[in-house]
Amino acid sequence: MKMQRHFVISDDLDDLEHLEEELESQGVPTPQIHVFTLDDTGAEKHVHLHDVQSLMKRDVVHSLIIGAIIGVVISASVLGATALFGWHHSAAGWMPFVFLAIVALGFCTWEGGLFGVQTLNHHFKKFKSTLEGGKHVFFCDLQANQVAIFRRVVEAHPRAQLAGTGVSTPHWILASQSWLTRFFGDTLP
Repeated sequence: MKMQRHFVISDDLDDLEHLEEELESQGVPTPQIHVFTLDDTGAEKHVHLHDVQSLMKRDVVHSLIIGAIIGVVISASVLGATALFGWHHSAAGWMPFVFLAIVALGFCTWEGGLFGVQTLNHHFKKFKSTLEGGKHVFFCDLQANQVAIFRRVVEAHPRAQLAGTGVSTPHWILASQSWLTRFFGDTLP
């Protein structure tokens, strides 16, 4: 099922909390709704506001993957050069070169993750100045039949401004989150 992310910008967390409550009352599930703010203390005061997790505010996963890809290329180059130039015919054999390839892969992956910890999530870079200006980015991952509901609810909030669309979290992940929430909510006290 194709989904699209819709962004809203506001400077009022109270208003965004009411916006989220209204969307949920209209049938938009909580796992589809998030608020990205640099004001973590303010977001914590709004119990019903579904804040983006700290790890997801940073570009750790994306940068880690890029680092791992670079590591694979370097590791393959080390092993390819070893085979091409016959370095493995020495007394040591393949062992030091395999070890070097593993270390290169691990190091590049680690460095990618460290770079990502310092960088804003690539999905939100277009909102960097907005976030640094003290505003908040509210976003919903919506199915086509939910877009009209979303627009109608947002129009009732004059402090909230539509800010475009983007790539959504895959539907199967959102469905899994909803299922897990229901499962543990009904199973565990």
